Amino acid sequence: MIAQVEPRDAPRSRLLLVEDDAELSEMLARLFTDEGYLVDVARDGQRGLHLGLSRPYDAMIIDRGLPAIDGLDLLVRLRRRAVATPVLVLTALGAVADRVAGLDAGAEDYLIKPFEVDELLARVRALHRRNRDSAQVLPLGDGRFDLAARVVTLPDGGQVTLSGREYELLRALATRPDQVHTRAALRERVFEAAQAESIVDTYVYYLRNKLGRKAVRTVRGVGYQAGEL
Repeated sequence: MIAQVEPRDAPRSRLLLVEDDAELSEMLARLFTDEGYLVDVARDGQRGLHLGLSRPYDAMIIDRGLPAIDGLDLLVRLRRRAVATPVLVLTALGAVADRVAGLDAGAEDYLIKPFEVDELLARVRALHRRNRDSAQVLPLGDGRFDLAARVVTLPDGGQVTLSGREYELLRALATRPDQVHTRAALRERVFEAAQAESIVDTYVYYLRNKLGRKAVRTVRGVGYQAGEL
């Protein structure tokens, strides 16, 4: 089961919360939403793995004791698939050996339940800063896409600043350049679910108008894929 909660102002920092306790996950989703994040919630490790592999996130909060796939096993699988998103492990297991196991599995941080809300928020902010401040420049043919600055540098050296939705759409495509994305998947990732899938076509047009026709490739009958500049 997945729940998705979006803040009113819709800033575009996205968290993945993998927590099987329904009451706790709902509380945390609301907490993070109030802090200005977009929050995807998975209630088991299998769903968490699917989301972690199919969507880009700024940070992940993963419980250890999950159904289907244990939290540390989930983390190991993500790291083996080159998912480098910063992870905070949230768990009731507080022994030194447990913390060491979490960090050795690939977590950047480890917080013990019960926890103070202010400390959790501070730790997630630190994870977000770590992800934001790391070099995140994606190639686009002979150009490049600076995720932190939200700027595309063209092959001739010119720079193009993207709107919020243009940025999110190009990011979804460019972070997985070999994947063909359906309109439905892009609408779910970037836009409100109530909007028609044609909204994706509209923003693809905007991107091509700014970056050139080859910036987004159409795969007939399927959807869109990152192109080149």
